[in-house]
Amino acid sequence: MSPTIALVDDDKNILTSVSMTLEAEGFTVTTYKDGAEALTGLHRRPVDLAVLDIKMPRMDGMELLSELRKASNLPVIFLTSKDDEIDELLGLRMGADDYIKKPFSQRLLIERIRALLRRREMDETKGGTEVKDLITRGELMMDPSRHMCTWKGDPVNLTVTEFLLLQSLAQRPGHVKSRDQLIDAAYGEHIYVDDRTIDSHIKRLRKKFRDVDRGFAEIETLYGVGYRYRAA
Repeated sequence: MSPTIALVDDDKNILTSVSMTLEAEGFTVTTYKDGAEALTGLHRRPVDLAVLDIKMPRMDGMELLSELRKASNLPVIFLTSKDDEIDELLGLRMGADDYIKKPFSQRLLIERIRALLRRREMDETKGGTEVKDLITRGELMMDPSRHMCTWKGDPVNLTVTEFLLLQSLAQRPGHVKSRDQLIDAAYGEHIYVDDRTIDSHIKRLRKKFRDVDRGFAEIETLYGVGYRYRAA
């Protein structure tokens, strides 16, 4: 069955042109003209990934993402205008997986969609969990096979991108990972992502762990170099 993409935008031209391109690439596409319509539709008919415009009537992309994140880790890509830097960073902190600035290359959007779907598929098709697959670093436990993460036994709900970033850091405690290395780990070698995207994901990771444990300080910043997971 082909992956299903939800495209949410109040611009009819974007809905028409992008949905045609995605369908030509083998995707099934459902379109919505605003966030309120999309929220109702997505509850009735779940999809594999959503592409959301930020600025829409009735319910904007931020509000829609906030509602979706209450019950789902659905991969989400934001579409933003070129001057919406604050919205981009806020969206990533809220749990969006990626963003693309308008006007955008439809080919780039397709590559971003495929990258996120590949990561999700890897999580879902690994099969049964084996102990050797688990990553345990002190109070941290990660189970890549089931996309599960706990800290001191409490679950930490991570997006696909956040999980991959943390996994990359936790696999080698004490080892510094540059932003480029983290981009490769989370997005793949052929996808361009601004360094600020990684910084925003790291900030959100820290916040999620501090919501569970205020003293969490395992992800360290080495200014001008990158990040590392604190060695035991």
